[in-house]
Amino acid sequence: MRLRLVAVPVLLALAFAACNKKQKAQTIGEGSMPGGGASAAKGASPLTTVTPITTPTPPAKVAVDQTAQVIVYGYHRFVNQVRRPDTEITPQMFEQQMQDLKNRGITVIGMQDFLAWKRGEKNIPPRCAIITFDDGWKSQYDVAWPIMKKFGYPFTLFIYTEGVRGGHFGGGEAITWEQLAEMRDAGIDIQAHSETHQDLRKPYDKVAKKKLSPPEYEQWLQNEVARCKETLEQRLGIKVSCFAVPYGFYNQHVKDVAKAVGYEAVFTVYGQPITFRSTMDSLGRYLIEGNKPKVFADAISMIATSGGGGAPVAEIGSSNIASKPADGETTRNPLPLISANLSAFGAIDPGSVTMRVSGLGVVPASFDPKTNTVSYQVTKKLRDKCSVIVEAKSGGKKVEAHWTFAVEEAGAAAASATPKK
Repeated sequence: MRLRLVAVPVLLALAFAACNKKQKAQTIGEGSMPGGGASAAKGASPLTTVTPITTPTPPAKVAVDQTAQVIVYGYHRFVNQVRRPDTEITPQMFEQQMQDLKNRGITVIGMQDFLAWKRGEKNIPPRCAIITFDDGWKSQYDVAWPIMKKFGYPFTLFIYTEGVRGGHFGGGEAITWEQLAEMRDAGIDIQAHSETHQDLRKPYDKVAKKKLSPPEYEQWLQNEVARCKETLEQRLGIKVSCFAVPYGFYNQHVKDVAKAVGYEAVFTVYGQPITFRSTMDSLGRYLIEGNKPKVFADAISMIATSGGGGAPVAEIGSSNIASKPADGETTRNPLPLISANLSAFGAIDPGSVTMRVSGLGVVPASFDPKTNTVSYQVTKKLRDKCSVIVEAKSGGKKVEAHWTFAVEEAGAAAASATPKK
């Protein structure tokens, strides 16, 4: 009897605990505040159902055409009467060049499509071109944009921020922030071209007219590379992921700083065909000058004439071939010895080694299988910018390397930004 009396309270306690646990579970499951119906009756806000946190899914990789090739053109100012042919072109010549791309079956693509292709996220046609406009001249808005609309071509503006109207170099011929905003709203891609458009390799600020100490140079370089990016992003509410090096002058340190501040791609002015494996820190553009129309045609001839689908090509980065003159170097010698070490190519078929030089075509280069060095002594004076392509077969597959350098005329004046008067 005593055992039965003891058991009854124990059973009642267990039953009450189970009932209370079930009631709490039901209450929380119905979205009420913890603490039961009294809190809910006072009008407390119900808890929102918690959704499990999931890791974002990266963009899907697609089967991109790794044999596609891209050429990038760079333009500056559009005028009816050319006085500075290094940066000017007539609207008539420009429109004819855009028509030539269409006639030759070259697809003009936007910068973001190009970047997506390089990331392996999107396919592009076999032969493509990208059109870019440098500095931010008003004629790019007034003259070039209507022509691009006529063809339905996308394009990219590379803007140096002190060259916009109201900036240190932004005179009456400069584009305005309002015009940039209008172009942005129309889907035009806008990227960075430094802050004051100077030679980023040299510790000299031409705006302040002073030689810079090492710490001052580092701060100045940060301003030129990073602050222009921040200014464009803040003034226009855009994402800036590409940087065009002023005058094409760069070195490894400039490239390292550009990468550190978040640029996905760095463009130079040393034109070369861009492939799927081209390095993103020195993508060459063909700058079009009013008195050198052949540059435009040469660029088209540098990419494959077939409709794509050719044999895959393995590309070796220029930093792996000890090229001379080095990639991005400016030499004063118009007759340089061009050479490269092809050890990174692997086991090479000596008879398959060829060298192409822009403006010269295939040159009679020599190859030393003992040192894996290919070389060619230039016999005709080079001018301006020079692109070199070295090709060979290794293991039955085609391997190639590209690099570019510039030839500076003796006594040439140092380049500086041009005020847009």
